Amino acid sequence: MARSSAIKPALLQLHSIAGLILSLFLAVIALSGAVLSFEDEIQAALNADRTTVELRATPRLQPDELIARLQAATGAGKIASLTLARDPAAAVHIRFARNDDASRPSSLYVDPYDARVLGHPVGEGFFATVRKLHRWLLLPGDAKGWGRPIGGIVAMGLIAMLITGLVLRWPHRAGSVKVWLKPNWRLRGRGLHRSLHAVIGTWAMLIYLVMVLTGLWWSFDWYRDGAIWLLSSAPPRAEPMQPAPKRMAAASDKSDSKREAASALPLDRVWSAFLQQQGERFVTARLTPPAGGGTLVRVRSWSAAADGVRDEFRIDAASGKIVSADLYAAKPLGDRILARVLDIHRGAILGWPGKLLFMLAALAMPLFVITGLLLYLSRRRHNRLTRAPVGELAAGK
Repeated sequence: MARSSAIKPALLQLHSIAGLILSLFLAVIALSGAVLSFEDEIQAALNADRTTVELRATPRLQPDELIARLQAATGAGKIASLTLARDPAAAVHIRFARNDDASRPSSLYVDPYDARVLGHPVGEGFFATVRKLHRWLLLPGDAKGWGRPIGGIVAMGLIAMLITGLVLRWPHRAGSVKVWLKPNWRLRGRGLHRSLHAVIGTWAMLIYLVMVLTGLWWSFDWYRDGAIWLLSSAPPRAEPMQPAPKRMAAASDKSDSKREAASALPLDRVWSAFLQQQGERFVTARLTPPAGGGTLVRVRSWSAAADGVRDEFRIDAASGKIVSADLYAAKPLGDRILARVLDIHRGAILGWPGKLLFMLAALAMPLFVITGLLLYLSRRRHNRLTRAPVGELAAGK
């Protein structure tokens, strides 16, 4: 009994210190994550006039002709990715490679029938900034800067807070659902804050654990490698070898360099091979040419069977041969989990109800932080008041 009474104050101290240090980071990461929860749906609503086109009797342009017309009309640079849809009324979404100064031009929606520019995506820049805030806290260097490990440390700190918080709040009547899940609204002040803090933590604890355990995937390489080792049914396969890119003839010849950058790798054979393989079993497909040279194009195909499920192919642009095919339906359970880490992280694996639930849990984090801070301040004030009479007695004596 004495040991238990000594452990709980130590856990409370650890819980409080971790909360004070991490509270601002947790609130920022949670709120930015909540904003990103329905990014796809918000973007679709904002860009409804750009993402759909009028159906026509003429066939849609093949990728090479579409890109050639676009570059001839706009002088667009090198294509980073091309997203095509099975729906004949859907626009083509084109992303561009980074400029020499590492900035990335805004992407475009393009009419698949005549390569007419439909406009830039509304909200793209906003969500890109929020994503950087969520992942890297807007610190310099993005994924290569300090934001990535700081986010991982914050995530591990939240795990410690959840564990210590569960131990600290363990009620005498642990079997009572009401004690665990319902705040005591009859309380006021510190008692109400404690009840809200404990109940919010109980409601959201499992969701927070899922968020943290999947979020660490992007924070630490050792964590990701460990998850792959634990869940994958086979050792990671080496990427198909790409031919070495040709060196530029002369660094000073900037005009030739720009022309070479603007020239796109032929994609017609890639698209034909993909359509022959997938048929009607896809909604959208993203073609991503290699960034550093070579002819192997990565094709990600989102399935029509389930939201978020995707297959991945490597197709040789020169021959149209499918070099590798990574089919979601053929994966064992562990590999399916690894393939959908992002969907699990944001609750999308449960559809829109899951995303809504995870968004509400993220929005509750600031309230969790505020009640924890109020509890800490009231506890400090209480400690000062209990020590004051002792000090007065010593002075009077």
